[in-house]
Amino acid sequence: MDLFPHSDKATALLQRLQAFFDGEILPAEAAIQAEAEARRAAGNAWQPSDVIAGLSAKARAQGLWNLFLPRTGDAPDGLSNLDYAPLCELMGRVPWSAEVFNCAAPDSGNMEILARYGTPAQQARWLDPLLEGTLRSAFLMTEPDVASSDATNVACRIARDGDDWVISGRKWFSSGAGDPRCGLHIVMGKTDPDAATHLQQSMLLVPADAPGVRVLRPLTVFGYDDAPHGHMDIALDAVRVPADSVLLGPGRGFEIAQGRLGPGRMHHCMRSIGLAERALELMCTRLRERRAFGRAIADFSVWHERIAQSRCMIDQARLLTLQAAHAMDTVGNKAARQQIAMIKVVAPAMAERVLDWAIQAHGGAGVTADFPLAQAWSIARVLRLADGPDEVHCASIARMELARHDPARHDRDRRDVPPRTADGGGRR
Repeated sequence: MDLFPHSDKATALLQRLQAFFDGEILPAEAAIQAEAEARRAAGNAWQPSDVIAGLSAKARAQGLWNLFLPRTGDAPDGLSNLDYAPLCELMGRVPWSAEVFNCAAPDSGNMEILARYGTPAQQARWLDPLLEGTLRSAFLMTEPDVASSDATNVACRIARDGDDWVISGRKWFSSGAGDPRCGLHIVMGKTDPDAATHLQQSMLLVPADAPGVRVLRPLTVFGYDDAPHGHMDIALDAVRVPADSVLLGPGRGFEIAQGRLGPGRMHHCMRSIGLAERALELMCTRLRERRAFGRAIADFSVWHERIAQSRCMIDQARLLTLQAAHAMDTVGNKAARQQIAMIKVVAPAMAERVLDWAIQAHGGAGVTADFPLAQAWSIARVLRLADGPDEVHCASIARMELARHDPARHDRDRRDVPPRTADGGGRR
């Protein structure tokens, strides 16, 4: 029984995406790696991939483009979170593949922000080229000098000066800012330190080439620079942008961030499940191919345990994530916040564990670039920090669970329940 059935449209899209994936994406993995190595050797590591550009043209011609766009009142043909989930999982099997379909983070989240909160003028300038795939973007929120797990700690200062906003601060892990096609930074900073805690922050649309925007360095993640995408350390030195660059209005930054992070977390979790599925496949193949101590490694019981646990954990994480997607679609992101927090804890940790076992099954080869496992593990590990670390999500889950068992709340609930009649009905 399918607890979370997908629409006919989503099922058809998944079939087409699977065919494209098998026929185009997987066969291109070696070419992508060779291209990256050649460009790095030539000192051009930060140039966009020609192979991905060619694949994108094919994907767009087949209508496999901007699949992430949510269903809204203005866009009734978009997919629900539940319908997009299996597509996102499939794209997650190869980390770079989402870009082929113009569904890569942070562009997808930034496009959602602009679609939901941007003015017509902002959408014409920034959203349209992002949807066309001719522009890339970055999201600048995390800062090196404060604990960014608490978004209210944002210290980047945004001050009004006549008809302009002036931005001063430093951001890092600005993913996507290394791409030379990156033309937009969405910057979150503090516009009113004296306002209520969650009304102090605002988001501004900042051209990447605005005077005062300085890329200090690319950050590495477990030694990977993820060129040409990159995770940049950026200084904002009195960057001046027009007053109409603010999104939604001053003091609305935290509200926008919460609206962005719900779907984004679901995307991360489904991509993590895709990584884990591929890792399990590679693990089983390797174990059947290799022999040690006179028999196939797959015959050793320790690997039976790890394979079984992997299958259980992957399917559990998928069901939990689909449940969260269904809740987001039916009751909204705010009401589904506990489910969203739960998947953000469960899915990356699951992927990290399965990938670790897959690496172990490959021996020394597992930590090399001969297989995609080492880099995939680094992605899963980073996701236990990105969009809120495990500890923050666990604290949120615990608070909501404790509130359910608050005696004072139960007393209030009992007082609100109407008396029951003899036949069990409520008396009004």
